[in-house]
Amino acid sequence: MSEIYDITIIGGGPAGMFAGFYSGLRTAKVQIIESLAQLGGQVSALYPEKYIHDVAGFTGIKANDLIDHLHKQLMQLPVDVRLNETVTDLSKQTYGYQIVTNRGTYQTKAVITATGVGAFSPRRLAVEGAQELEDKHIFYTIPDPHRFQDKTVLIAGGGDSAIDTALMLQKVAKHVYLMHRRNQFRGMEHGVELLEKSAVELLTPYLLKKIEPMQDQLLLTMKEVKGEHLLQKQVDDVIVNYGFISNNKTIRQWQIQPEQQHRLFVVDRQMKTNLPLIYAIGDGVDYDGKLDLIATAFAEGPMAVSAIMKKLYPNRRGPLHSTSMEL
Repeated sequence: MSEIYDITIIGGGPAGMFAGFYSGLRTAKVQIIESLAQLGGQVSALYPEKYIHDVAGFTGIKANDLIDHLHKQLMQLPVDVRLNETVTDLSKQTYGYQIVTNRGTYQTKAVITATGVGAFSPRRLAVEGAQELEDKHIFYTIPDPHRFQDKTVLIAGGGDSAIDTALMLQKVAKHVYLMHRRNQFRGMEHGVELLEKSAVELLTPYLLKKIEPMQDQLLLTMKEVKGEHLLQKQVDDVIVNYGFISNNKTIRQWQIQPEQQHRLFVVDRQMKTNLPLIYAIGDGVDYDGKLDLIATAFAEGPMAVSAIMKKLYPNRRGPLHSTSMEL
């Protein structure tokens, strides 16, 4: 039999990365298994340039920068990181659990799932001809905001991501429109206040109905929601922030199935599922008072790790105060 890990973390987003780091601090033998080609999860794949405002110590930090900090922190400790590996099965064994991926089989005493809401992809624009314009004039992520330097851009959406994108691009674009199907935006209050004071032109309540390519630009036709008024704007690019579609189809194929409600793992105050030594953290869990914030997920990881280590090594010294830790 190959080596047995103390903890296997399934998912390499911010929650999984910090849980891996904290596991290393507790001297656990730990691995992180991530299905994507890089760490960072949804944050890196969908919103690399978005500013995050709920991380302590930062007035605002770009998603890519946050992941870079987390990666440097993680690499200080002996944590095995496996990328491009999807967990296809999880089964109970005498020593704990066997994990099967598309690349190998591993043994572990405990599991922390940090899978978020499963595999995800951006919610596409349901307008004829939009697919042919993707990555040319229609975008769902912003790997480099300077791509829109001196351009006229329309952003579609009404949540935090759309607002953050609009505020970010107004600094580099010639003009920014923000179109939303409601008059009220769904973002955090501070972001909405900044938006209302900005130079971003708000188009509400409208939905995009038609896109016509015109040389190197687009003619957009928008229809008023619950009305008949049509509005046209000529832009260089469209950025769609309609969120993402997710599924946990792979998880549903595991032999071991922790209890779920509405596709979210049910956990107690220590992040434990209904199965022994299987814990869950991050966006993929639900409990009374749960807040879907990165800051919340950062707290959930150490709670799960501490509970696991207490069960695995009841006589081992508990966690130090953070000011006493030395790397």
